[in-house]
Amino acid sequence: MSDVDLGLNVHHTSLSVADLDSQRAWYQRVLGLREVVEEFELAEPPVRTVVLRSGSGVRLELIERAGASRNHVYADPLDAASTLGFGHWALSVDDLDAAFAAIVAAGGIEVWPPADAVAPGARFAYIKDPEGNLIELIQPPTR
Repeated sequence: MSDVDLGLNVHHTSLSVADLDSQRAWYQRVLGLREVVEEFELAEPPVRTVVLRSGSGVRLELIERAGASRNHVYADPLDAASTLGFGHWALSVDDLDAAFAAIVAAGGIEVWPPADAVAPGARFAYIKDPEGNLIELIQPPTR
């Protein structure tokens, strides 16, 4: 493979959920993904999706498929690393302490409280959404 710049940017992240309506409401209310970009429904197999977008352009697709199940519930990010595949979704925030407190107060589940990250001046924390999906919050170093 050559060193060609493919012009890659993140378009959206997809998350399979058990209850599309409650997860949609939670992500809209708590994480500010208020804009509905797209909705889709398929009769067979029974699938419903919605793509949400934040004011800053972050997109999340929630997918509900009847009969879907979770193979493993991760206790924390280190546990998630014991299974191949995506382990968590990471979001950059301006104020880690305020974001962490607000999300936990709104039904997010505390996993790893705010702590110093590897990069000097950066901080991170982990929470879970109401269905147990891991989300990392990262506050980049101040410039």
